[in-house]
Amino acid sequence: MNAPATTVPAPDVLGEPEAEPTRVEPLSSAARSSTEERAPGALALQWATVRVLLMRDVVRFFRQPSRIVGALAQPILFWFVIGAGFAGSFRVEGAQGLDYQRFSYPGVVTMVVLFSAIFATISVIEDRREGFLQSVLAGPGSRLSVVLGKALGSSAIALLQASLFLLFAPLAGVTVASLDVPLLVTVMVLSALGLTGMGIALAWWVRSTAGYHAVMSIVLLPMWVLSGAMFPLKGAGPLLAWVMRLNPMRFSVEGVRRALYGAEASLAVGTSSSGAGLEVPVLFAFATVFLGLAALSVSRRE
Repeated sequence: MNAPATTVPAPDVLGEPEAEPTRVEPLSSAARSSTEERAPGALALQWATVRVLLMRDVVRFFRQPSRIVGALAQPILFWFVIGAGFAGSFRVEGAQGLDYQRFSYPGVVTMVVLFSAIFATISVIEDRREGFLQSVLAGPGSRLSVVLGKALGSSAIALLQASLFLLFAPLAGVTVASLDVPLLVTVMVLSALGLTGMGIALAWWVRSTAGYHAVMSIVLLPMWVLSGAMFPLKGAGPLLAWVMRLNPMRFSVEGVRRALYGAEASLAVGTSSSGAGLEVPVLFAFATVFLGLAALSVSRRE
C-alpha cells in the first residue's frame, strides 16, 4: 500500500519587500571646506614634529636629576680647581692683575654649551636603537623638521645649563655695565645650534655610544682647548696660532668674552683683534653648515 504523498508548502518567493538602498547625499561645498579646514597643513605638521622632539628632550632632561646636578657641579669644580692651579703662574702681557679665573670664565661658559649640546645628542643613538626615530621618520614630518627638533631640544638643554653657570658671573668680575646681553644670547644660541648639528651628523653615522664618545673626544676636546679658553692666542706659537684662528670655537669664546667684559677687556686678555665683530657672522655660518650636514646625514638611506 502506497504511503500518502506529503505536500511541502512552497516557500514564499515573494517574501518581504526589499528595503530601498540608502542614498548618500554628496557633501555640500560648505561641509567640504569645513573638513579641509580641520585637516592640518604641511607647515603645521612640520612644526608639530619639531615641537614634539624639542619637548621630549627637555622633559627627559628634567626627569633625570643626576644630569641637572652634573650640569652645575662639573663646570664649577673645573673652574675653581683649574683656576686655583694656574693662579700663581698665569701672566698675560699688557693685562697685569688679571687672574686665571677671570680669564678662563668665558671659556668654561663655552665648555658648558659645547659638552651639554654634544652629550644631549647621544639620545639620537639611543632613539634609533629603540626604534623611536624610525617611527618619527615614517610620519608626515620632513627630515629637516626632525633635525631641527632634535637640535632645538639639545640646544635648549645646553643653554639652560650655561644660564645656570652664568649666575656665578659676578665672582668672575662681570659687571652690569660691561654686560652685553644681546651679543651673549646670540653667540650662545648660534654656538649651541652649530654644535648640536655637528653632534647629530656624527651620531647618525656612529652606531654605539662608546664610539660616539671616542669621536667626540678626538674632535671636540681639541677644538675647545685651541679656542683660547685655556691659554691666549697671543702666547701660542705661529703654527698653533693659525690653527686657533681657523677654529670656529674661537669665535664662540671671544664672543662670550666680549659680551661679558667688553671689547677693550677682551683685547686686554690677549685675544686677537682680527675676530672682533665677526663672531656672529662666523657662528651663523657654522650653525648653518652643520645643521645642513645633519639634515643630509638623516636623509641618508640605509
